[in-house]
Amino acid sequence: MPSWSLSLTLQRFQRSFRTMGIFTKRREVHDRMGALVDSIDQLLKACILLVLFVPFAQAQAEQVIRVGFFPNITHAQALVASNMSRGGSGWFESRMGQPVKIEWSIYNAGPSAMEAFFTKAIDMTYVGPSPVVNAHARANGKEVRVMSGSMRGGEALVVRSNTITSADDLRGKTIATPQLGNTQDVECRAWLLAQGIKVTLVGGDARVIPTTNPDMLQLFTQKKLDAAWTVEPWVTRLINEADGSIFHSDPNALTTVLAGRMGFLQEHTDLASKFLEAHRGLTDWIQANPEEARRRVRDELSAITRREMSQKLIDEAWTRLHPNTSVSIEPFNEFLQHAREVGFIRARVDLKNLLWQP
Repeated sequence: MPSWSLSLTLQRFQRSFRTMGIFTKRREVHDRMGALVDSIDQLLKACILLVLFVPFAQAQAEQVIRVGFFPNITHAQALVASNMSRGGSGWFESRMGQPVKIEWSIYNAGPSAMEAFFTKAIDMTYVGPSPVVNAHARANGKEVRVMSGSMRGGEALVVRSNTITSADDLRGKTIATPQLGNTQDVECRAWLLAQGIKVTLVGGDARVIPTTNPDMLQLFTQKKLDAAWTVEPWVTRLINEADGSIFHSDPNALTTVLAGRMGFLQEHTDLASKFLEAHRGLTDWIQANPEEARRRVRDELSAITRREMSQKLIDEAWTRLHPNTSVSIEPFNEFLQHAREVGFIRARVDLKNLLWQP
């Protein structure tokens, strides 16, 4: 073979080998890119599963229970428990038998809390008995149940000192209550009627005007109110800060109960039952540890109102409170009768299913 032919053949072989090398490198790059794409695809799938799974896992691990209460000492169990939750050692959270988060919601008076039941914004609430009866009537007995008693006493009719010495002196006077239709509002109107003093929603022999407790104190101090039917600590504040005096009170009056929304009680009967038992246990603890209970009530009220609350005020108000979990249908029949007398309820109402039976 001529030398020039051999040389040409060698050159062709060299070009073929170089081409094969290029193809090989391209194939390696393609294989690596494919592996990288597969890895990214698997990573994205894992991230999507993680995003979907984590909330589900958290929901499975932690049940949220929404509980309402008022910033009044008559809701002592809620104030103490809320303070414990705030400190990371929740009373109810540790007694539910599973991971639970308690969300505490604050209301000024009972009708607002009952509205939260109807909108399913809360599951249980500490509340006065009259709004419970009104809500039970409104929902035809299908939405509200009383789970337990909570507090007796702690409410009073306070008058400006030396101005009212008899019930008849209240004629033509202005009397404040915390909210239209709340327990103190209904009781005030029914009591006035029993004294022969006619009152209506717009007037009568005396004016009963719904007024928030902070405004009540201010107006009382300014002598724009003659009397107020309210609860602790406002009773004590009206006495100490606005020259008021107690004209009428019933130390055995049912002031606060624990109520549950029927939908929650049916769907989470076991949790509701454990909450009820924990509520009873907390009431026993409060009675056995009054000093720490009063301190926690003070701390929680100070945190809620962002105003330093006097321990002396809490201690004085506490003398008019009687924590008590007993409950029967008789007081609610009386509240129903009072609501009828003052015109808040006209329909026929059956209270036989009002008390919850787990």
